[in-house]
Amino acid sequence: MAEVFLGLGSNIQRYQHMAKALDALAAQFAPLRLSPVYESESVGFRGSLFLNMVVGFDTDMALAPLAELLRNIEVRLGRVIGAPKFSPRSLDIDILSYDNLCGHFAGIDLPRDEIAYNAFVLRPLSELAPDHCHPLSGKSYRELWANYSSEQKLWPVEFRWPE
Repeated sequence: MAEVFLGLGSNIQRYQHMAKALDALAAQFAPLRLSPVYESESVGFRGSLFLNMVVGFDTDMALAPLAELLRNIEVRLGRVIGAPKFSPRSLDIDILSYDNLCGHFAGIDLPRDEIAYNAFVLRPLSELAPDHCHPLSGKSYRELWANYSSEQKLWPVEFRWPE
């Protein structure tokens, strides 16, 4: 079994897309472990506010089929393939970590760089898995968040799932 952490984000019909993404993930990987949900400003472009969270689960699915399944969920929920990286999106699902893999696998860099530099990833991850260690630095996510410094702003929001 591999332990997986995903970052989820949406700034188009945010609550609807986040809930549908969780429904799709739960159908495949229940039980899910969920962080609190945060609202944050867009990073890298001007756009409406994002909802972000981290989801954890265990799976026997290999990394490549997992990545394909997640991409299919994104597309099914309105993600436009080929859209500019810094643009509004209905749903973004990023594999943050897959066990302790480090390197480039199935077209994915693991662990995902965003863990260390985006508050909307690190804060929810530090709350969901505070004592887990970053596979490269060896520091706990709690420690990484405690030492984090950035101008990025985010704040917790109420999010109920399932409804």
